[in-house]
Amino acid sequence: MPHTDNNSIDVFNHNRASWDRQAAQHCEWSQPVGADEISAARNGNWQVRLTPGALPAGWLGDVRGLRILCLASGGGQQAPVLAAAGAIVTVFDASDLQLQQDRMVAQRDGLELKVVQGDMRDLSVFADASFDLVFHPISNLYVPDIRPVWRECFRVLRSGGSLLSSFYNPVVFVGDRAPHYAEQGVICPRFTLPYSDVDHLSAEALAEKRQRGDALVFGHSLSEQIGGQMDAGFVLTGFHEDHQPQPRFVIDRYLPTFLATRASKP
Repeated sequence: MPHTDNNSIDVFNHNRASWDRQAAQHCEWSQPVGADEISAARNGNWQVRLTPGALPAGWLGDVRGLRILCLASGGGQQAPVLAAAGAIVTVFDASDLQLQQDRMVAQRDGLELKVVQGDMRDLSVFADASFDLVFHPISNLYVPDIRPVWRECFRVLRSGGSLLSSFYNPVVFVGDRAPHYAEQGVICPRFTLPYSDVDHLSAEALAEKRQRGDALVFGHSLSEQIGGQMDAGFVLTGFHEDHQPQPRFVIDRYLPTFLATRASKP
């Protein structure tokens, strides 16, 4: 059954605190790159990822001198590598502890890196046309509404600038997550799209998730993910699918559940 009124839940601050907790526990996305990777990037040998695999050819070339916004991608991973490769990088994230990883790498390796904390839906701290590229790896599942994200990305990019973004195939949010289904290898549809922890979980399950401090997630439709970019004014210039190398859900075994887009601002 759907949950009750969701207006009483401060999703942004709940998820900010959740990611602070994950960063403190050194989760996969809170493990900063090593000094050797920064050294290699300075010598022109580098890569950053939107999905588990490599970026498609031609999506991101020489970044020297480019003004790049790493949006909702703190953790000391992509932003320091791009800075070491010669870009002028700003990393923006809700979690201060995630951003602390970027600060640490920048200080350790002598990188110029601007760090800003905030909500990905509100980039008003940046002027229009401030960036040449927005790099936005999987993170918009942590906000209930993503069209403001696309509008803000469009605004802060210069004409001719690019948005590289990734997100989950929304099909991953449809299935019942009961452990016995996973053990049986069964995909049991339970939830409709767009999905929301706040609206679709029972009051008890939602309360338990909040009590554990787990991040609240939202499975946005492709109309919101891709159509939303186009409605914001972007022109889609690339689309990529990638598989989950370590399947978490049964559906991960059968189709690529990571999606990525490359879009440009005319």
